[in-house]
Amino acid sequence: MTQPILELRRIHKRFGDTVPADGVSLSISAGEFFTLLGPSGSGKSTILRIIAGLESADSGEILLKGTDLSGTPPWKRHLGMVFQQYANFPHMNVAENVGYGLRRSGLSKTEMESRVTELLELVGLKTFHTRRVTQLSGGEQQRVAIARALAPRPALLLLDEPLSALDEKIRREMQGELRNIQQNTGTTFIYVTHDQEEALTMSDRIAVLNLGRCVQCDAPERIFRQPRTRFVASFFRGCNVLEARLEPDNGTSALELSGARTRLPDVPADGAGPRPIAIRGEVVLLGPEARQGDIVLPSRLKKVTYRGVYSDYRLRLSDGQELSATLTHRRDLREGEEVLVGVKSEDIVILDEDRDAPA
Repeated sequence: MTQPILELRRIHKRFGDTVPADGVSLSISAGEFFTLLGPSGSGKSTILRIIAGLESADSGEILLKGTDLSGTPPWKRHLGMVFQQYANFPHMNVAENVGYGLRRSGLSKTEMESRVTELLELVGLKTFHTRRVTQLSGGEQQRVAIARALAPRPALLLLDEPLSALDEKIRREMQGELRNIQQNTGTTFIYVTHDQEEALTMSDRIAVLNLGRCVQCDAPERIFRQPRTRFVASFFRGCNVLEARLEPDNGTSALELSGARTRLPDVPADGAGPRPIAIRGEVVLLGPEARQGDIVLPSRLKKVTYRGVYSDYRLRLSDGQELSATLTHRRDLREGEEVLVGVKSEDIVILDEDRDAPA
Protein backbone atom coordinates (compact mmCIF):
# COMPACT_ATOMS: atom_id res chain seq x y z
CA MET A 1 0.00 0.00 0.00
CA THR A 2 1.31 3.46 -0.94
CA GLN A 3 2.31 5.56 2.05
CA PRO A 4 0.15 8.70 2.41
CA ILE A 5 1.89 12.01 1.88
CA LEU A 6 0.36 13.40 5.09
CA GLU A 7 -1.02 11.75 8.22
CA LEU A 8 -2.68 13.38 11.20
CA ARG A 9 -2.76 11.08 14.22
CA ARG A 10 -5.04 11.98 17.15
CA ILE A 11 -4.44 15.73 16.91
CA HIS A 12 -5.70 17.65 19.95
CA LYS A 13 -5.81 21.43 20.40
CA ARG A 14 -7.55 23.50 23.05
CA PHE A 15 -8.01 27.27 23.41
CA GLY A 16 -9.53 27.72 26.88
CA ASP A 17 -13.00 26.15 26.71
CA THR A 18 -12.84 25.77 22.92
CA VAL A 19 -11.54 22.52 21.40
CA PRO A 20 -11.00 23.05 17.64
CA ALA A 21 -9.21 19.71 17.27
CA ASP A 22 -10.47 16.77 19.33
CA GLY A 23 -8.57 13.64 18.33
CA VAL A 24 -8.50 14.36 14.58
CA SER A 25 -6.94 11.58 12.49
CA LEU A 26 -6.70 11.89 8.71
CA SER A 27 -4.67 10.27 5.95
CA ILE A 28 -4.11 12.20 2.70
CA SER A 29 -2.65 10.70 -0.48
CA ALA A 30 -0.19 12.37 -2.83
CA GLY A 31 -1.95 14.26 -5.61
CA GLU A 32 -5.30 14.51 -3.81
CA PHE A 33 -7.52 17.56 -3.70
CA PHE A 34 -8.57 17.08 -0.07
CA THR A 35 -11.08 19.44 1.54
CA LEU A 36 -11.80 20.25 5.19
CA LEU A 37 -15.47 21.26 5.26
CA GLY A 38 -17.55 22.53 8.15
CA PRO A 39 -19.36 25.49 9.69
CA SER A 40 -17.63 28.34 11.48
CA GLY A 41 -16.00 27.07 14.67
CA SER A 42 -15.69 23.47 13.47
CA GLY A 43 -11.87 23.59 13.67
CA LYS A 44 -10.97 23.40 9.99
CA SER A 45 -8.73 26.50 9.84
CA THR A 46 -7.02 25.59 13.12
CA ILE A 47 -6.19 22.13 11.77
CA LEU A 48 -4.77 23.72 8.60
CA ARG A 49 -2.63 26.08 10.68
CA ILE A 50 -1.37 23.14 12.76
CA ILE A 51 -0.31 21.38 9.54
CA ALA A 52 1.45 24.57 8.42
CA GLY A 53 3.20 24.98 11.77
CA LEU A 54 1.48 28.30 12.50
CA GLU A 55 -0.16 26.66 15.53
CA SER A 56 1.18 23.81 17.63
CA ALA A 57 -0.95 20.81 18.63
CA ASP A 58 -1.28 20.00 22.32
CA SER A 59 -0.81 16.32 21.44
CA GLY A 60 -0.79 14.01 18.44
CA GLU A 61 1.47 13.54 15.44
CA ILE A 62 1.79 15.10 11.99
CA LEU A 63 3.73 12.96 9.53
CA LEU A 64 4.83 14.36 6.16
CA LYS A 65 6.07 11.52 3.94
CA GLY A 66 6.55 9.48 7.10
CA THR A 67 8.60 12.16 8.91
CA ASP A 68 7.25 13.65 12.14
CA LEU A 69 6.96 17.43 11.82
CA SER A 70 6.91 18.06 15.58
CA GLY A 71 9.24 20.95 16.34
CA THR A 72 9.81 21.74 12.66
CA PRO A 73 9.28 25.50 12.04
CA PRO A 74 6.90 26.58 9.25
CA TRP A 75 9.68 27.72 6.90
CA LYS A 76 11.30 24.27 7.00
CA ARG A 77 8.16 22.21 6.28
CA HIS A 78 8.28 22.78 2.51
CA LEU A 79 4.58 23.68 2.39
CA GLY A 80 2.85 26.43 0.44
CA MET A 81 -0.07 28.41 1.83
CA VAL A 82 -2.76 30.59 0.24
CA PHE A 83 -4.90 32.75 2.53
CA GLN A 84 -8.32 34.34 2.19
CA GLN A 85 -6.62 37.71 1.94
CA TYR A 86 -4.19 37.63 -0.95
CA ALA A 87 -1.13 38.87 1.01
CA ASN A 88 0.58 40.04 -2.20
CA PHE A 89 3.32 42.67 -1.95
CA PRO A 90 1.80 45.94 -3.26
CA HIS A 91 5.20 47.50 -4.08
CA MET A 92 6.10 44.60 -6.44
CA ASN A 93 4.79 43.75 -9.86
CA VAL A 94 3.22 40.40 -10.72
CA ALA A 95 6.45 38.64 -11.75
CA GLU A 96 8.29 39.87 -8.65
CA ASN A 97 5.49 38.59 -6.40
CA VAL A 98 5.48 35.16 -8.02
CA GLY A 99 9.27 34.90 -7.93
CA TYR A 100 9.66 36.07 -4.35
CA GLY A 101 9.76 32.56 -2.87
CA LEU A 102 12.46 31.50 -5.34
CA ARG A 103 15.07 33.97 -4.11
CA ARG A 104 16.71 31.44 -1.81
CA SER A 105 16.12 28.42 -4.03
CA GLY A 106 19.58 28.39 -5.59
CA LEU A 107 18.14 28.79 -9.08
CA SER A 108 19.88 31.01 -11.61
CA LYS A 109 18.17 34.20 -12.78
CA THR A 110 17.27 32.51 -16.08
CA GLU A 111 15.79 29.51 -14.28
CA MET A 112 13.79 31.77 -11.96
CA GLU A 113 12.41 33.77 -14.88
CA SER A 114 11.48 30.54 -16.67
CA ARG A 115 9.67 29.24 -13.57
CA VAL A 116 7.76 32.52 -13.14
CA THR A 117 6.72 32.47 -16.81
CA GLU A 118 5.59 28.85 -16.50
CA LEU A 119 3.43 29.62 -13.47
CA LEU A 120 1.88 32.78 -14.90
CA GLU A 121 0.86 30.81 -17.96
CA LEU A 122 -0.55 28.08 -15.69
CA VAL A 123 -2.77 30.55 -13.81
CA GLY A 124 -3.82 32.47 -16.94
CA LEU A 125 -1.70 35.58 -16.40
CA LYS A 126 1.04 35.06 -18.99
CA THR A 127 0.98 38.70 -20.21
CA PHE A 128 0.89 40.22 -16.71
CA HIS A 129 4.62 40.11 -15.79
CA THR A 130 5.14 43.85 -15.28
CA ARG A 131 1.68 44.80 -14.07
CA ARG A 132 1.34 46.09 -10.51
CA VAL A 133 -0.73 43.82 -8.29
CA THR A 134 -2.74 46.85 -7.13
CA GLN A 135 -4.07 47.14 -10.69
CA LEU A 136 -5.50 43.61 -10.68
CA SER A 137 -9.00 42.37 -9.94
CA GLY A 138 -9.65 40.20 -6.90
CA GLY A 139 -9.61 37.01 -8.97
CA GLU A 140 -6.36 38.02 -10.67
CA GLN A 141 -4.73 38.82 -7.33
CA GLN A 142 -5.72 35.41 -6.01
CA ARG A 143 -4.13 33.80 -9.08
CA VAL A 144 -0.89 35.64 -8.28
CA ALA A 145 -1.01 34.36 -4.69
CA ILE A 146 -1.54 30.78 -5.91
CA ALA A 147 1.33 31.03 -8.42
CA ARG A 148 3.65 32.45 -5.73
CA ALA A 149 2.77 29.59 -3.35
CA LEU A 150 3.40 26.99 -6.07
CA ALA A 151 6.70 28.52 -7.26
CA PRO A 152 9.03 26.60 -4.85
CA ARG A 153 7.25 23.32 -5.74
CA PRO A 154 5.90 22.63 -2.22
CA ALA A 155 5.07 19.12 -1.05
CA LEU A 156 1.58 20.36 -0.16
CA LEU A 157 -0.42 23.48 -0.90
CA LEU A 158 -2.66 24.62 1.97
CA LEU A 159 -5.56 26.90 1.03
CA ASP A 160 -7.62 28.64 3.73
CA GLU A 161 -10.94 29.78 2.18
CA PRO A 162 -9.08 31.50 -0.68
CA LEU A 163 -12.20 32.28 -2.74
CA SER A 164 -14.55 33.58 -0.05
CA ALA A 165 -13.77 37.26 -0.74
CA LEU A 166 -14.69 36.96 -4.43
CA ASP A 167 -18.12 37.57 -5.93
CA GLU A 168 -20.14 34.53 -6.98
CA LYS A 169 -19.36 34.63 -10.72
CA ILE A 170 -15.58 34.97 -10.21
CA ARG A 171 -15.66 32.41 -7.40
CA ARG A 172 -17.28 29.81 -9.67
CA GLU A 173 -14.71 30.48 -12.39
CA MET A 174 -11.87 30.18 -9.91
CA GLN A 175 -13.21 26.87 -8.59
CA GLY A 176 -12.73 25.33 -12.02
CA GLU A 177 -9.35 26.99 -12.50
CA LEU A 178 -8.07 25.83 -9.11
CA ARG A 179 -9.07 22.25 -9.88
CA ASN A 180 -7.31 22.47 -13.27
CA ILE A 181 -4.17 23.90 -11.65
CA GLN A 182 -4.14 21.10 -9.09
CA GLN A 183 -4.54 18.41 -11.73
CA ASN A 184 -1.97 19.95 -14.07
CA THR A 185 0.70 20.27 -11.37
CA GLY A 186 -0.11 17.07 -9.47
CA THR A 187 0.40 19.01 -6.22
CA THR A 188 -1.52 17.80 -3.17
CA PHE A 189 -4.06 20.47 -2.17
CA ILE A 190 -5.57 20.70 1.32
CA TYR A 191 -8.45 23.13 1.06
CA VAL A 192 -10.58 24.74 3.78
CA THR A 193 -14.11 25.96 3.08
CA HIS A 194 -17.55 26.26 4.63
CA ASP A 195 -19.16 26.25 1.17
CA GLN A 196 -20.76 22.87 0.42
CA GLU A 197 -21.00 23.34 -3.34
CA GLU A 198 -17.37 24.46 -3.52
CA ALA A 199 -16.25 21.31 -1.69
CA LEU A 200 -18.39 19.00 -3.83
CA THR A 201 -17.23 20.62 -7.06
CA MET A 202 -13.48 20.46 -6.53
CA SER A 203 -12.60 17.68 -4.10
CA ASP A 204 -11.39 14.11 -4.45
CA ARG A 205 -12.34 13.56 -0.81
CA ILE A 206 -14.00 15.66 1.87
CA ALA A 207 -13.58 15.55 5.65
CA VAL A 208 -16.66 17.02 7.35
CA LEU A 209 -15.77 18.59 10.70
CA ASN A 210 -18.00 19.43 13.64
CA LEU A 211 -16.81 20.80 16.97
CA GLY A 212 -13.24 19.74 16.32
CA ARG A 213 -14.05 16.18 15.25
CA CYS A 214 -14.09 14.52 11.84
CA VAL A 215 -17.58 13.05 11.56
CA GLN A 216 -17.27 11.71 8.01
CA CYS A 217 -14.44 11.48 5.49
CA ASP A 218 -15.46 10.25 2.07
CA ALA A 219 -15.78 10.96 -1.66
CA PRO A 220 -18.05 13.92 -2.49
CA GLU A 221 -20.92 11.83 -3.88
CA ARG A 222 -20.98 9.54 -0.84
CA ILE A 223 -20.88 12.50 1.55
CA PHE A 224 -23.80 14.02 -0.35
CA ARG A 225 -25.94 10.92 -0.92
CA GLN A 226 -24.90 8.65 1.97
CA PRO A 227 -24.45 10.86 5.06
CA ARG A 228 -23.67 8.89 8.20
CA THR A 229 -24.96 11.27 10.86
CA ARG A 230 -27.74 13.73 11.51
CA PHE A 231 -25.16 16.54 11.47
CA VAL A 232 -23.74 15.66 8.03
CA ALA A 233 -27.21 15.21 6.53
CA SER A 234 -28.46 18.51 7.97
CA PHE A 235 -25.33 20.39 6.88
CA PHE A 236 -26.04 19.87 3.17
CA ARG A 237 -28.88 21.93 1.73
CA GLY A 238 -31.91 20.03 0.50
CA CYS A 239 -31.62 17.01 2.79
CA ASN A 240 -34.59 16.09 4.99
CA VAL A 241 -33.89 14.52 8.38
CA LEU A 242 -36.91 12.70 9.82
CA GLU A 243 -37.66 10.46 12.79
CA ALA A 244 -38.63 6.89 11.91
CA ARG A 245 -38.57 3.45 13.45
CA LEU A 246 -36.81 0.25 12.41
CA GLU A 247 -38.37 -3.16 13.08
CA PRO A 248 -37.05 -6.70 12.41
CA ASP A 249 -38.46 -8.30 9.25
CA ASN A 250 -37.32 -11.86 8.38
CA GLY A 251 -33.67 -11.22 9.08
CA THR A 252 -33.62 -7.70 7.64
CA SER A 253 -35.49 -4.53 8.60
CA ALA A 254 -38.71 -2.70 7.94
CA LEU A 255 -39.10 1.04 8.34
CA GLU A 256 -42.14 2.76 9.80
CA LEU A 257 -42.57 6.45 8.97
CA SER A 258 -45.61 8.55 9.77
CA GLY A 259 -47.90 5.49 9.91
CA ALA A 260 -46.62 3.85 6.69
CA ARG A 261 -44.28 0.90 6.41
CA THR A 262 -41.76 -0.46 3.89
CA ARG A 263 -39.10 -3.18 3.87
CA LEU A 264 -35.41 -2.30 3.74
CA PRO A 265 -33.85 -5.58 2.55
CA ASP A 266 -30.29 -4.24 2.69
CA VAL A 267 -30.52 -3.09 6.33
CA PRO A 268 -29.62 -5.70 9.00
CA ALA A 269 -32.17 -6.46 11.70
CA ASP A 270 -29.87 -5.55 14.59
CA GLY A 271 -30.73 -1.84 14.69
CA ALA A 272 -34.38 -1.99 15.79
CA GLY A 273 -35.87 1.04 17.48
CA PRO A 274 -36.23 4.78 16.79
CA ARG A 275 -33.75 6.02 14.18
CA PRO A 276 -33.21 9.26 12.29
CA ILE A 277 -33.32 8.94 8.51
CA ALA A 278 -32.21 11.18 5.63
CA ILE A 279 -34.10 11.74 2.37
CA ARG A 280 -32.79 14.11 -0.30
CA GLY A 281 -35.43 16.59 -1.48
CA GLU A 282 -34.86 15.81 -5.15
CA VAL A 283 -35.84 12.12 -4.72
CA VAL A 284 -39.23 12.89 -3.11
CA LEU A 285 -42.15 12.04 -5.42
CA LEU A 286 -45.30 14.21 -5.38
CA GLY A 287 -48.87 13.74 -6.52
CA PRO A 288 -49.67 10.79 -8.84
CA GLU A 289 -45.93 9.99 -9.13
CA ALA A 290 -45.87 9.30 -5.37
CA ARG A 291 -47.38 5.83 -5.97
CA GLN A 292 -44.11 4.83 -7.65
CA GLY A 293 -42.52 4.98 -4.20
CA ASP A 294 -42.12 2.06 -1.81
CA ILE A 295 -43.58 4.18 0.95
CA VAL A 296 -46.52 6.52 0.23
CA LEU A 297 -47.62 9.15 2.74
CA PRO A 298 -50.43 11.70 2.90
CA SER A 299 -49.27 15.29 3.47
CA ARG A 300 -50.40 18.89 3.27
CA LEU A 301 -48.53 21.47 1.21
CA LYS A 302 -47.40 24.31 3.47
CA LYS A 303 -45.31 26.48 1.17
CA VAL A 304 -43.89 26.70 -2.35
CA THR A 305 -40.61 28.57 -2.84
CA TYR A 306 -39.49 29.40 -6.37
CA ARG A 307 -35.68 29.26 -6.70
CA GLY A 308 -35.14 29.73 -10.44
CA VAL A 309 -34.15 26.38 -11.95
CA TYR A 310 -36.08 24.51 -9.26
CA SER A 311 -38.82 24.96 -6.67
CA ASP A 312 -39.05 23.75 -3.07
CA TYR A 313 -42.34 22.29 -1.84
CA ARG A 314 -42.59 22.26 1.96
CA LEU A 315 -44.93 19.52 3.18
CA ARG A 316 -46.31 18.43 6.56
CA LEU A 317 -46.88 14.72 7.16
CA SER A 318 -49.78 13.34 9.19
CA ASP A 319 -47.55 12.92 12.28
CA GLY A 320 -46.51 16.59 12.16
CA GLN A 321 -43.05 16.08 10.70
CA GLU A 322 -42.09 18.25 7.73
CA LEU A 323 -40.02 17.63 4.65
CA SER A 324 -39.21 19.40 1.39
CA ALA A 325 -39.47 18.11 -2.17
CA THR A 326 -37.24 19.76 -4.77
CA LEU A 327 -38.56 19.74 -8.34
CA THR A 328 -37.05 21.22 -11.49
CA HIS A 329 -40.49 21.57 -13.10
CA ARG A 330 -43.33 23.56 -11.57
CA ARG A 331 -46.38 21.65 -10.33
CA ASP A 332 -49.88 23.07 -10.26
CA LEU A 333 -50.23 22.73 -6.50
CA ARG A 334 -51.72 25.24 -4.08
CA GLU A 335 -50.62 25.88 -0.52
CA GLY A 336 -52.94 24.10 1.93
CA GLU A 337 -53.74 21.34 -0.57
CA GLU A 338 -53.46 17.64 0.38
CA VAL A 339 -50.67 15.93 -1.59
CA LEU A 340 -49.38 12.35 -1.69
CA VAL A 341 -45.65 11.97 -0.98
CA GLY A 342 -43.67 8.94 -2.15
CA VAL A 343 -40.10 7.73 -1.53
CA LYS A 344 -38.31 4.67 -2.88
CA SER A 345 -36.65 2.52 -0.22
CA GLU A 346 -33.26 2.83 -1.96
CA ASP A 347 -33.40 6.60 -1.38
CA ILE A 348 -33.84 6.29 2.39
CA VAL A 349 -30.58 6.62 4.35
CA ILE A 350 -30.49 5.31 7.93
CA LEU A 351 -28.44 7.64 10.11
CA ASP A 352 -26.39 6.83 13.19
CA GLU A 353 -26.77 9.62 15.74
CA ASP A 354 -23.94 8.27 17.89
CA ARG A 355 -21.34 8.24 15.12
CA ASP A 356 -19.32 11.31 16.06
CA ALA A 357 -15.97 9.65 16.53
CA PRO A 358 -13.15 10.49 14.11
CA ALA A 359 -13.91 8.91 10.72
